[in-house]
Amino acid sequence: MDISKYRELNEKQKSAETDPFTEKRYEQFARHMPKNAIRILDIGCSTGRGGGVLKKVLPDIELHGLDCSKARLAKLPPSYKGRHFGNVTQLPFPSERFDVVLMGEFIEHIQPKDVDSVLCECQRVLRVGGRCMLTTPNPDCWQNRYLGRTVYTISHLSQHFPQDLKLRLRFAGLNKIQVRGSGKFANYVGEYFPVLGPYGSYLIYGDKI
Repeated sequence: MDISKYRELNEKQKSAETDPFTEKRYEQFARHMPKNAIRILDIGCSTGRGGGVLKKVLPDIELHGLDCSKARLAKLPPSYKGRHFGNVTQLPFPSERFDVVLMGEFIEHIQPKDVDSVLCECQRVLRVGGRCMLTTPNPDCWQNRYLGRTVYTISHLSQHFPQDLKLRLRFAGLNKIQVRGSGKFANYVGEYFPVLGPYGSYLIYGDKI
């Protein structure tokens, strides 16, 4: 799918600009950020509410945002040093440019056929020792199963089961893959509940080593 179609679908999802859990999501990213990480790429940054939180927690980082919506990029706060418009399947950056690549509730907005290309591009722009971190809705969430709900929406084009996404990260060349609970349930019990079923979304990350 070309970038104009992705932009059209994502701009229809107005909740991306108002999601009340964005701040919690980026606070969780900050807790799992590798030490001495400076140059951060926030893919699917939207209007930058999450990055603003990240910059407050980690004031020394150099934050770059990439999005397919120029309208949303125009709203990024000053905490972002770089504002980049581009196609995530062909990131407009040289190899080994960033210490961390973030994707908060983003990968589900990518068509299944493009997912591996996106992960490989994230690995390419990471320096050796860097980390790729993402959150995504949990298709195995018990509440979804009980209510008969689905991950798919007008702009959610793919769904990602934790074990499958772990393999995809490995195939992209990442290692030491870790999975933690995220979303509303994490507000009550933290991110280390023994099973992922109660969590509406989850954090997964891996290192380029």
